[in-house]
Amino acid sequence: MAFDYGQKRVGVAATDPLQIIANAVDTIETKEIFPFIKNYLAKEQVETFVVGYPYNDGFKDNAVLPHVKKFIAQLEKTYPGIPVVKVDESFTSRMAMETMVLSGVSKKERRKKENLDKISATIILQNYMETR
Repeated sequence: MAFDYGQKRVGVAATDPLQIIANAVDTIETKEIFPFIKNYLAKEQVETFVVGYPYNDGFKDNAVLPHVKKFIAQLEKTYPGIPVVKVDESFTSRMAMETMVLSGVSKKERRKKENLDKISATIILQNYMETR
């Protein structure tokens, strides 16, 4: 299960049981993410939490980084039996937008930030699966 964490929304992705391909699950309001995870885990088995991590390039501060760290700490505290892996999320939003354009998604749908968030989470999970 992967997350593209944001202060307003969290993009969520998961893989198939054979862990071949990542799929977008949903975009959840940040304040609702832990109830969502609890409900999801009641139905599905999750081996690892993969979190898009905004590695700082050294040139600028990333405003979301403290929030992502807090999210990771809460995941580890709430679900100590499920490892949390940080994956570099650099350029995932740009890649998600390119994916939507290439897929023929309408401009109206591309403007919806929630679509970008869940596709970004899918890219984060796919990148993790490819590097394992």
